[in-house]
Amino acid sequence: MPPLIGILPCLDERGRWKPGRTYQYVDVAYAAALAEAGAVPVHLALGAAPEALVSRLDGLLVPGGDDFRPPRPYPASVRFEPVPAAQIEADHGVLAAALARGLPVLGICYGMQLLALAHGGSLHYHLETDLPGAQTHHFEDPDARHAIRVAPGTRLAACLGPGTASVNSRHHQAVAETGSLRVCATAEDSVIEAVEAPERSFCLGVQWHPESLESAHRARLFESFVTACC
Repeated sequence: MPPLIGILPCLDERGRWKPGRTYQYVDVAYAAALAEAGAVPVHLALGAAPEALVSRLDGLLVPGGDDFRPPRPYPASVRFEPVPAAQIEADHGVLAAALARGLPVLGICYGMQLLALAHGGSLHYHLETDLPGAQTHHFEDPDARHAIRVAPGTRLAACLGPGTASVNSRHHQAVAETGSLRVCATAEDSVIEAVEAPERSFCLGVQWHPESLESAHRARLFESFVTACC
């Protein structure tokens, strides 16, 4: 039987899709990548009991999303699109329930940042302000890439191979401290690009968007995740 992998949705409380309505939504690219790797993707609903949501799952994918609200003021020129507090609370609950069950977890972009926070880490809320000298990590061009270095001996290296890889990038927030996780990839400017929990069978977060890549890189990462869920 193919593994059943839950995908957490994003919550729209600002009427992006229709004024006066609240929606939960998921980019179809996540489900497509999981299905191509041999899994059965399931869109989860925020608001249900976390333990009930994960009880029949074989794995959890925490996808990309909007911004974490910074704890201090930033220059007016810096624009944030905060994730609703209700979504963050629900995401933390489902992630904790999945980890308690020992489920494999893959976090992407926002999902990697949530994973780091859940393990005692911290964030850069705006790279240009918090980390002077950092390169641009929010590319408007979907085909733009930058290099990362994958640390040998890590779960990510087992998926992609050690050395360098080319990834897309569309974020202005990043993990600052990893807590109990370890760094398994960095960009050329030392921004953390991937983290993992070495004591778990598969608990990996990546800052880029592999679901949007059309390459063997995408296939190897999602196939490794799906295999861990079997």
